[in-house]
Amino acid sequence: MTEFTIQAAGVPVGVTAMFSSTRDYCRAYFTDREPAFSVSTCREDLVFEQNAAREEAIMEGFRFRQFSDPYLERAAIHRKIGEHLFDYDTLVFHGSAVAVDGQGYLFTAKSGTGKSTHTRFWRETFGSRAVMVNDDKPFLRFTEAGVLICGSPWSGKHGLDANITVPLKGLCILQRGMENHIRRICPEEAMEMLLKQSIRPLDPEKLPKYQTLVKRLAAETPLWQMACTRERMAAEVAWGAMSK
Repeated sequence: MTEFTIQAAGVPVGVTAMFSSTRDYCRAYFTDREPAFSVSTCREDLVFEQNAAREEAIMEGFRFRQFSDPYLERAAIHRKIGEHLFDYDTLVFHGSAVAVDGQGYLFTAKSGTGKSTHTRFWRETFGSRAVMVNDDKPFLRFTEAGVLICGSPWSGKHGLDANITVPLKGLCILQRGMENHIRRICPEEAMEMLLKQSIRPLDPEKLPKYQTLVKRLAAETPLWQMACTRERMAAEVAWGAMSK
């Protein structure tokens, strides 16, 4: 067993893990602050995560993979932290987030659409002005000043993330297209995707808070929909609209 404390969306979290590799995975987010809450894992958690991955693969039509125990532990810790973070006005969201000039841009889509490819184009286009916040599951923290995107270790297969927090300038739902076209959409148009891409709580008592936060995300964030190509020009088109 190994114990450490990380910062998740500005909240210090104590972690008791079974594998030393989990500690290494979270190292960039270590903090000396006193934990606001703590999470730990056991073998039953690993079984739960493997079964959840199987169900998701079936639902999305993907080939099922058998994951390693350390991978499953990291997934379990992420899920448990996400459950607690509802109490701190924070959502776990499935998307790829990049910051340019200190402003955050979040892209979400169905699996396989090309979220990571699109944000790579942003990094190639803007160079040192661009920083990858998180390439898979950023935290979204809701404050009186607006919605903030926070980095986390859970950043997908590419491991692209940074321990930073930036204001959310805009959220865009991507679709594949033959040409690049972006338009503003209303909360009603985006709500189905926002609910699907926000991680739901397992605790039914936290469902009302989850729904409230998703509604706030839709109401307080400029929302966009984009048909995009797998070409670098897509980043320039998105930036031209979303940065205004």
